[in-house]
Amino acid sequence: MTNADLETPAGDEIENALEVLAGRRIAVLTGAGVSTDSGIPDYRGAGAPVRTPMTAQQFLASADARRRYWVGSHLGWQAFAAARPNDGHAALADLERSGVVTGVITQNVDGLHLRAGSSRVVELHGTMRRVFCLHCGQVFDRRDLAERVERDNPWITVPENVDLGPDGDVLPATSDGFIVPTCTVCGGMLKPDVVFFGEFVPREKFAEAEQLVRTSEALIVAGSSLVVNSGVRLVERARRRKLPVVIVNRGATRSDPKATVKIDDGTSRVLRVFADALASRH
Repeated sequence: MTNADLETPAGDEIENALEVLAGRRIAVLTGAGVSTDSGIPDYRGAGAPVRTPMTAQQFLASADARRRYWVGSHLGWQAFAAARPNDGHAALADLERSGVVTGVITQNVDGLHLRAGSSRVVELHGTMRRVFCLHCGQVFDRRDLAERVERDNPWITVPENVDLGPDGDVLPATSDGFIVPTCTVCGGMLKPDVVFFGEFVPREKFAEAEQLVRTSEALIVAGSSLVVNSGVRLVERARRRKLPVVIVNRGATRSDPKATVKIDDGTSRVLRVFADALASRH
């Protein structure tokens, strides 16, 4: 840890966190705040756009709702897919390679942890990389589907300055005339492999995340306000096992009173400090 790190407002908290985490095997839970430095906005941070995300019930019940969703999702896809991992993602990958981090549990659907080099990643809310058929279960690569959407809807153009959402969509001006993609195997309804609002995290996926916490000796929460219950439940699992919990997030979280150390700072900088310091102490 450098003098510059100590001189920041969060310097004391960072030093305390390093003392708590040193020599321990650490599970990490990440949220949208980890990806803001990659150009993907979060849901609730300062300046985050006001959004009314589509629920699973709306998507399944209404052809018009599905049409609006697919237009917005496609318009945001190119910008979303072009995002690159930032130093926070890279720091976590470095910590895993050094044997400090046991794995990353992420609430994000952007795939940036995997692209940064993390190998054990539990994607709690799914991924935008895949689309599947609700009828026959056939899985499609999102890149292939995007090509089909553009072929069927040649009038669609991706705006240069897109108002990208945290889940990789934009709010479309219109969806009139849009041809919704369907399964090429059975003609069934397609859905991105993500957990919509109103859906539950798959039981087996949460069990995988629980196992990661259970086999670790500490938990770092990075870039999550812990509004979603799945994240809060994982923090509770760690506390029941009397594991130290370090929260790194700009602004308050639901679990701040239960944290061993709370660091109110950006995740990229703090995670890089952790990576540089903890690898040498492991």
